[in-house]
Amino acid sequence: MSSTPIINPGGYTPARALVYADTDGSAVQVSSAAPLPVSLGSTAPAPAALSGTLAASGSVGPFTPVAGKPVILALSGTWSGSVRLLRSTDGGTTRLPLTMAGAAWAQYSANCCEPVWEEHEAGAQLYLSGTVTSGSIAYRVSQ
Repeated sequence: MSSTPIINPGGYTPARALVYADTDGSAVQVSSAAPLPVSLGSTAPAPAALSGTLAASGSVGPFTPVAGKPVILALSGTWSGSVRLLRSTDGGTTRLPLTMAGAAWAQYSANCCEPVWEEHEAGAQLYLSGTVTSGSIAYRVSQ
């Protein structure tokens, strides 16, 4: 069986396989020599969740996330105040609030249950800081 000839004016035939852009933007056809460039999520076991209740203002932690997996924050209860997630890379000596494009990130004044961060630096730790003006906040930081 002969291959299909390429006929002018086209001068090409579309590939019938997946392609991706390499570093210079050229299309590379996926093959065993050029596999699809993907990264798999971490296979490391998730750390124990950081959970409890804040009835007064304070800070809890650390939670040391596994790199490459989303961190989920759940806040519940009847409360007033604010909660924010802090990050440290020096064992908790310096704790900085999370930001995204220079704006405050992972700061809450109501119940929530959502992914809030994905860490990629080994050894980085997260802390939960809360200012409770009334009630108590049940919290859970997990992966």
